[in-house]
Amino acid sequence: MALLGPRQCGKTTLARQLAEGSKSTYFDLENPVDLARLSEPMTALESLRGLIVIDEVQRQPELFPMLRVLLDRKPVRARFLILGSASPELLRQSSETLAGWITILEMGGFTVEELERQDLNRLWLRGGLPRSFLARTDAASTIWREDFIRTFLERDLAQLGVRVPSGTMRRFWTMTAHHSGGVWNSSEIGRSLGEAHTTVKRHLDALSGALVVRVLEPWYANVGKRLVKSPKVYIRDSGLLHTLLGIGERRQLEGHPVAAGSWEGFVIEQLLAHLPNANAYYWRTQAGAELDLLLFLRGRRIGIEIKRADAPKMTPSMDSALEDLALHRLLVVYPGTTRYTLRSNVEVMSLAQCVADLA
Repeated sequence: MALLGPRQCGKTTLARQLAEGSKSTYFDLENPVDLARLSEPMTALESLRGLIVIDEVQRQPELFPMLRVLLDRKPVRARFLILGSASPELLRQSSETLAGWITILEMGGFTVEELERQDLNRLWLRGGLPRSFLARTDAASTIWREDFIRTFLERDLAQLGVRVPSGTMRRFWTMTAHHSGGVWNSSEIGRSLGEAHTTVKRHLDALSGALVVRVLEPWYANVGKRLVKSPKVYIRDSGLLHTLLGIGERRQLEGHPVAAGSWEGFVIEQLLAHLPNANAYYWRTQAGAELDLLLFLRGRRIGIEIKRADAPKMTPSMDSALEDLALHRLLVVYPGTTRYTLRSNVEVMSLAQCVADLA
């Protein structure tokens, strides 16, 4: 199994807990001692039994062919759990070399299901990365996230093979934050940054591959209407989004122009964290009708509309989505806790209720 996710999301903690109480061997490839132990990987690994955990495996991609050989032994003598800060190279190596032999599980930070109801706004403000969420104060959380962003840009991206100056990538990431939840236009972003649209696309691919940005593709349907065919882009962790935009307190967030887009991205990430096998898109027509999230789940079309309002009502966009997309259900997610029905197949509910409903 491969457990992939951004830095500091809790992969190592989870792996060590899984390894406790069982026969296991742990390799951390950021530790020079462990790296030296694997300088001759076949010799080091072939005699081991039980669970073998290899952390930060993207630092040594040449391990993948050897893992295939070890997994092909009869009987199987060891199980492997590999951890990595996801990168295109890591995914390519695992999918090509270990095709049919590996399950990839993507991990994020805390989710609404793991917390108490009163923690929802703190989770939205600080994001789900454990050290950010658990910080003693909002100020301490902001400082931690600033350190995370700096380390990610100056060190982690280079380790993932991205050769872009940290200042350039910081400007791009901040620009992306300002457009979070909006339809992506590489040419427009490129003009703002003074870079070619192809360069902008490479930057976006790098952040998407590192699991800090989500690119949500549009759904094309032959409904006799002109559709928007560019993706929408979100900063995946809401806490990082707020830090990039200089938002450190709940009061600042509620009054900020990005509040609605931030809430939308936060809800989408929380839902998709619980629905790893769902095909997810958004839908928008040139005339302005839009659906925030379209899920193909267990053979059904589920629409998700996300509102930052006290009492959402039916809108023309919802009517269009129901008719044009032939939705089985349309769920409206809002910050409140009262669940109520707008129509026979349209319900308003909280984020926690929506997560439980779709599980």
